[in-house]
Amino acid sequence: MKKNLQNALVLAMGLMTTVTFAQDWDVDSRTRIDMSGDNDKMVTNQRATLGATWGGSDWGIHLSSDVNYMLSNQAATGEITMNIFEAYASTDVMGYANVTAGRQALNYGSGALISSNDWGTNRTTWDGFKIGLDLDMADVTIGYASNNMGGADENGVADGSNGNMFLNAGGEFSGWNVNLVYMTTTTDGESGDNAATGIDISGEVMGAGISASMNSDFDENEMRVIGLTYAVNDDMGVHASQTVYGEDGDFNMAGTNMDGSWMTTGNIGYLGAGAELLSYGITYKMSGISLGATMHNVTNSMDEAVDTDATEISLGYSLNDNAGLHLSMVDDNEVKYMWLTLNVGL
Repeated sequence: MKKNLQNALVLAMGLMTTVTFAQDWDVDSRTRIDMSGDNDKMVTNQRATLGATWGGSDWGIHLSSDVNYMLSNQAATGEITMNIFEAYASTDVMGYANVTAGRQALNYGSGALISSNDWGTNRTTWDGFKIGLDLDMADVTIGYASNNMGGADENGVADGSNGNMFLNAGGEFSGWNVNLVYMTTTTDGESGDNAATGIDISGEVMGAGISASMNSDFDENEMRVIGLTYAVNDDMGVHASQTVYGEDGDFNMAGTNMDGSWMTTGNIGYLGAGAELLSYGITYKMSGISLGATMHNVTNSMDEAVDTDATEISLGYSLNDNAGLHLSMVDDNEVKYMWLTLNVGL
């Protein structure tokens, strides 16, 4: 038996033992299939996450692990790789704050600045601490963490050498939900000149949901998103959004849910300077089944030759109150991908 497989079995047995005594447990299975070309390329990436949480009224401990496997008809048999995804402890401090320390997946606001790259093989986590304050006006979280994206740079320096101070504040004001993300960065002990900021606003006007997200990265490059949703009836809804990128430079925040492309993130990802993305689609729900179709069109004010389209189709099924299955496919004339997700929690 291969050493990697032995390690996987030992880790799985250990986690299952933990799960037996845990208050909460969850399983997240994600399968990504690359069908690019004339169906002559079939590359399947599988990732399963096992997690357990236990604790009391004012404390908690969470542990989860990712197991990855790749199968391809164009490569040798894939190998199993494993890593600890999250491992943190949290405690309540006299009812005034909640302190969490350890390795955590952070997701704030729209996710354009801080998110965990849910479809990545090596997801982004943060090693550090955060303090949550439940104030009358807003929920405020402040913290410091170094990011870990599963590797090192060309000089052998670990990703953990990149540190960030961050603040997230969110609340509801006069029927509008507002969230603010503010980040500063240090690399090898040196502070950056700029901060990254994100402001997200959402609410309802005349039965329609309206949202706006305005973001600026560490290099002051900008990305703006405006969205609209409308419920035609209890089962059917329509949605549309426009994403515009500034012309001064390419907007990018490393390791987020948008840092990549269809292949690595399960979405279209960040686009170049001057790009505009128009998305519109429809959703339908029926007896635990959800259907969706979205069209994407990309143009660029700085390059008239850029004019691409993508079609995204999704199908979801709620197995019960604690489990769900979701299938999505995308075709953008260059790549074809399929994603299958199974979530189980208790």
